[in-house]
Amino acid sequence: MNSEIEITKTKNPRTKAPVDQLGFGKYFADHMFTLEYDSGVWKNPKIIPYGPFLMEPGASVFHYGQAMFEGMKAFRGQSGKIHLFRPEFHAKRIATGATRLCMPAIPEDIFLEAIEALVKIDEAWIPSEIGSALYLRPTLIGTESFLGVRPSEKYLFFIICSPVGAYYSGGFSPVKIWIEEDHVRAAPGGLGAIKAAANYAASLQASTLAKKKGYSQVLWLDATERKYVEEVGTMNVFFYIGDEVITPQLNDGTILAGSTRDCVLQILKNWNIPVKERKISIDEIASAHKAGTLKEVFGSGTAAVISSVGELSGDKHKMIINNFKAGELTQRLHAEISAIQHGLKADPYNWVKILS
Repeated sequence: MNSEIEITKTKNPRTKAPVDQLGFGKYFADHMFTLEYDSGVWKNPKIIPYGPFLMEPGASVFHYGQAMFEGMKAFRGQSGKIHLFRPEFHAKRIATGATRLCMPAIPEDIFLEAIEALVKIDEAWIPSEIGSALYLRPTLIGTESFLGVRPSEKYLFFIICSPVGAYYSGGFSPVKIWIEEDHVRAAPGGLGAIKAAANYAASLQASTLAKKKGYSQVLWLDATERKYVEEVGTMNVFFYIGDEVITPQLNDGTILAGSTRDCVLQILKNWNIPVKERKISIDEIASAHKAGTLKEVFGSGTAAVISSVGELSGDKHKMIINNFKAGELTQRLHAEISAIQHGLKADPYNWVKILS
């Protein structure tokens, strides 16, 4: 597809912010990729200057919520080359999610070629500092203008880029998480296992209330019993209890199968650290905390990579984890993944795709 991509470079480059001011998702690179779908055909691939879309008010994305996205990163490797982190994983996940939302799956070769072409055009936007990256947001939306509950017959796939620093303003300092017992993010059989925009809309009220209480994120419990831990708003979650690491299992479709979650599982198994994917209740976690066997809690996600959790609190519980300090295993995992992403150590898992 590369020879078919129509490229229009910007005549007005955007101003780059200093790395220490980047934060997450506040700035955007010069260009974006767009691809249209109509009558069963993907067509008109373009790289154009970043800017507004012109869409009809009747577009299905506005009325029926056919919208989903991916989040992945490009890094500046130690050699100076571009490192894409697990692009094939994200290509497969967006295709799976698209099918669940009755949207056309983007062919993996088209997805990968689009990512590579756009990143090469905006290569100058990739920061080189450890902990920074160019965040990529591939997005798929329904664009047909109609009023009637059915899948759209027209779609737009687009990719935008944002240079980012640390996801949390405190950097790697432990975060405080609120245990949410009233609101629900996802129910069995719903959309919780895919990156549908609706999942994030459903989480906003609880997240906003938690932040007003001084907490960074929400820990979601299951929709049926409000008992079993599922995930944090933007991360999968892990509990280091005794000599074992536990993370909620994925089998009932309410938890996103995170790329970084998968990295953690592979690394822990490679390190011969016992790790289990199973149901774990908030009461079991509280009991382990009371017994002194809850060593560490951490989240994993593309945005934050690995985030240390220093406090889990809710209406019924208040747990300070590891004296509100990042644990040894948490720090080791963060350092390992970051080093692989930036090419500072070998990649035995074939996660990094280096662009020439």
